[in-house]
Parts: sequence; structure tokens; C-alpha cells
Amino acid sequence: MGFIVIGILFLLAGIIAPKTHGKLAPFAKMLRAASLILIIIGIVTACIVQIDAGYIGVQKLFGKVQQKVLHSGLHFINPLVDVIEVDTRTQNYTMSGLHDEGNAQSDDAIRVLTADGLEVTIDLTVLYRVIPTDAPRMIREIGMDYRDKIVRPISRTHIRDNAVYYDAVALYSTRRDEFQTRIFTSIENEFKKRGLFLENLLVRNITLPTSVKNAIEAKINAEQESQKMQFVLAKERQEADRKRVEAQGISDYQRIINESLTERQLQYEQIKAMKELAASQNAKIIMMGKGNTPVILDGK
Repeated sequence: MGFIVIGILFLLAGIIAPKTHGKLAPFAKMLRAASLILIIIGIVTACIVQIDAGYIGVQKLFGKVQQKVLHSGLHFINPLVDVIEVDTRTQNYTMSGLHDEGNAQSDDAIRVLTADGLEVTIDLTVLYRVIPTDAPRMIREIGMDYRDKIVRPISRTHIRDNAVYYDAVALYSTRRDEFQTRIFTSIENEFKKRGLFLENLLVRNITLPTSVKNAIEAKINAEQESQKMQFVLAKERQEADRKRVEAQGISDYQRIINESLTERQLQYEQIKAMKELAASQNAKIIMMGKGNTPVILDGK
């Protein structure tokens, strides 16, 4: 378009200059020729448009959006058409309570009320993309700022609307996946009506009130202490069983010994011991007492 404007200016100069300044008459033809060349170049360049990969082109002629879209590549178009490039790649929008983590530069977490009346804070990431065939309608009805007009408000509204069906603790633990599936379905339908495709919905974090969080931690600690005590009791019972078996074995051993030893058996064992002692290389004196109790004196 710039070449066309410059070419028209050169053409006007080539027509007006000879009439106002006679000395410029020899250059008039050159100006007119240059203007024609610039106009031709401008028309050619205005008729060719390149759409990058991951984008589509939406054509707008005199403010009216055309339904036909241009896909990636080179296209020959009406030079008067204005082409708007629309990103069709996956985009994400994050709403987080942490500064500089989400798209907003402040606390942008979603605060909802649960079925038990508690306030829960949710961090969320929305993955979406523009549906190419619906891009012209979306530009006509919404414009290019669809993220602020559609993605953010619809996501936040449906999360608040669905959170009221769950208790805070259930939302945090046992029914978290169910909650995520439910809000995905409701948001997906609303996006599709407006030309957006919802790819995924990621519940990044659910923060409970401090009082509820402390109560859950106390409960978990109590359960862990109970499990620890059960383990200690089981170990003590095993130790008691072991000692009981050991005592029973000692008792049985002593009973067998008492039943099997006789006076003659003891005398026999005594004689064997004295014989082994007498056979020893060490000098000794064995004195037999009155009660047949030996007294051994070392002869060294």
C-alpha cells in the first residue's frame, strides 16, 4: 500500500510540476513513469500475503469481515482487503495466587465458597486455541481480545458455580478429579459457542482455610500416632510370645533332665570326670571326702 501512495504522489507531481514550473517539464515524463512503476509494485505486493505456520488470515474489506479464511502459505488477494492474522496454536491462561506466576501481575487466584460455607482458593490454568473456521465470527462478535472477554470471565464463573456442590475437604482430596471433569465440561461448551476449543483444564492448587488445614494435619498426626502405637503393641506381643516359648523350652528341658538323672547316673558321670582329670598332664592330688565329694589339689 505504501508503494501505491508514493506512486500516486509522483504521478500528481509529474502532472502539476510542468504547469507551475516550466523548467521541470523535462522531468515530468520520468516522474509519471516512476509513479506507474511504483503503483504497479504496490498493487502486486498488496495482492500477495503470507500467512505464517500456526496462524490463519481473516479478511476484512471496508470493515466487513469475510467468512473465508486464509491458511498458512502465500495467497493472492484483493489489494483493498485488510488481513488480520489470528493465532491458532495452543495458548494458556493461568490464574494464580502467586505474584508473577499467572498472566496477571498480582494475586489472580479464584476464591470460591463450598457447600459447607468455607472459602477455598483455587489456582487454575486453561489450555485453549481458536477454532479456525469460527475465527471470522469470533472477530465480528468479540474481537481479538477474546482472552479477557471470554477465557478469563467464563472460567472463573463456572468454577464458582460448580464449587458449591462440594465440601471443602472433599474438593481438596477425594473429589478433586470429579470437580475438574465437571468444570471442564461446562467451560468447554461455553468456549465452543464462541469459537474457542478447550484442550485442557488444570487445577494447579487448592488452598483450604487455615483452620481446616490445621484440623486435617491434626487428624493425620493422630492417625499416624495410632498406627505407630499399634505397631509397638504388635511388636511387644511378639516379644512376649517369644519369651513364653523360650520359658516353656527351658521348663521342658529341666523336667526331662530331672526325670532322666538317677543316683547311679550321677556317680557314673563323676567317675568319668575323675578319670579324665587323672589322665591330664598336670600334677594333681585327688582326695575323696566322706561324702564321696572329691577334693582336687594341684601338685605344682
